Amino acid sequence: MRSDKTKKSVEKAPHRSLMKALGLTDEEIARPFVGIVNSANELIPGHMHLNQVVSAVKAGVRLAGGTPMEFSVIGMCDGIAMNHEGMKYSLPTREIIADSIELIAMGHAFDAMVFVPNCDKIVPGMLMACLRLNIPSIVVSGGPMLAGRLDGRTVDLISVFEGVGELKAGKITEQDLKELEDAACPSCGSCSGMFTANSMNCLTEALGLGLPGNGTIPAPLSIRLRLAKHAGMKVMELLEKDIRPRDIATKESFMNAIAVDMALGCSTNTVLHVPAIAYEAGIELELDDFDRMSRKVPHLCNMSPAGPYHIEDLYYAGGVMGVMKRLSGLGVLDTSVMTVTGSRLEKNLEQARITNSEVIRPTTSPYHEEGGIAILRGSLAPDGAVVKQSGVLPEMMKVKARARVFDSEEDATEAIMSGKIEKGDAVVIRYEGPKGGPGMREMLTPTSAIAGMGLDTDVALITDGRFSGGTRGAAVGHCSPEAAEGGPIALVKEGDVIEIDIPGRRIDLLVSDEEIQKRSENWRQPERTLTGVLKRYASMSLSADKGARYRD
Repeated sequence: MRSDKTKKSVEKAPHRSLMKALGLTDEEIARPFVGIVNSANELIPGHMHLNQVVSAVKAGVRLAGGTPMEFSVIGMCDGIAMNHEGMKYSLPTREIIADSIELIAMGHAFDAMVFVPNCDKIVPGMLMACLRLNIPSIVVSGGPMLAGRLDGRTVDLISVFEGVGELKAGKITEQDLKELEDAACPSCGSCSGMFTANSMNCLTEALGLGLPGNGTIPAPLSIRLRLAKHAGMKVMELLEKDIRPRDIATKESFMNAIAVDMALGCSTNTVLHVPAIAYEAGIELELDDFDRMSRKVPHLCNMSPAGPYHIEDLYYAGGVMGVMKRLSGLGVLDTSVMTVTGSRLEKNLEQARITNSEVIRPTTSPYHEEGGIAILRGSLAPDGAVVKQSGVLPEMMKVKARARVFDSEEDATEAIMSGKIEKGDAVVIRYEGPKGGPGMREMLTPTSAIAGMGLDTDVALITDGRFSGGTRGAAVGHCSPEAAEGGPIALVKEGDVIEIDIPGRRIDLLVSDEEIQKRSENWRQPERTLTGVLKRYASMSLSADKGARYRD
């Protein structure tokens, strides 16, 4: 066992003495050590209950003959960090989470590990560490929040963000917004739509690193605790059989996960996180891998923010395994891949049941013929840009719009909220990429304001930053190269015409090559003073099309 290097032989008597100071008995020290990564805190609704989930995991480990050893990692609530400088710090936490887990896991020589995340950057950060370490491991999330209820309709966090825009447009009163605020987030768990956290938890299950149910069992249900106990027991089986994360998360498994991504209509942030996770397993994924899969896989689940359904609906309809059962009939999945159940995917799918064909549509009657995400290229984004096409209204799938240019999210948001954006505009927000932000802020506030004010049928939003999984509308993000690297988005001027053609996978700045060359020669990177984490992140991060991960 790996842990023997900390506890076996007479030379390790001092080490054992320290373990006994923790209260461990000789019997516990003799057993395999299982590191339990707990991201519980009092900052995030999705993490407020994770101590209970971790207690269940530890019970499972003990039932199967292991000794659980818990340690903590940081986590940030993107919703609370949204629309102020705090959001610049969110994406860098992904790398810090991965690095900190590696440090502890190597320092304490665990034999196996259980990762317990739930929200935005914590899930990909833990998955990166899981594949980097390649110790027998399993991931069990805290589960999704229940949807809220207000006046006979379901609501969620995005309803509140869009409610701000509705208030600014005079569509609702402050009292209406207060009632929405009070109702939208009714329980613990990751926000209830197919936003980034739930997207990543579902893809963890699709990838094979989480047990069936990991992505969709609601946080408040006791079956979530039973799942956690089973995860604790199952990791001991993985240790016994020496099944490691890279045995599970193969290139074929990642392509399976991308297929599920397209069927679910997941967050555009998956295009940022999945390649960064794959890289830790020595697997290179490209933007075109997502686009090719999008052409093959129809959009089967119309989840919030684009549709009326929430994760609890997906759970009761058949969950991620139900979606994969649908896709297996298309021939787009490799069902021979191994999973943390100890069985291959084809075996797991034998147990899958679909109980609602409106929540999980048949492949013969999808919500959209193509998958949820599209990759655009063109003169504005030669290295690629990302759009959640399942959330774009038909009239915005192919448009020409005049550029309204802003060098920060704050400036763009002020213009939107004050009514300065009109039909036919394309709001361009630049210098918000991995280096330019730095930190590549999510921009849920401006997109939600546009939707709430009823402009999502007429206004596009384009950025080298990124969008929340809660974003809907013609929102094109991850424009690469970013403005801070002198990418074409840095050269856009007020009033330029931008053409977006999502079916044709194009995004172009309709300015002559001669004019672009002239602007490029006159461009100078804006001066700024950075310190601390953001200074390091700006110097170390790669572009969005490379997953915004640290350079080697």
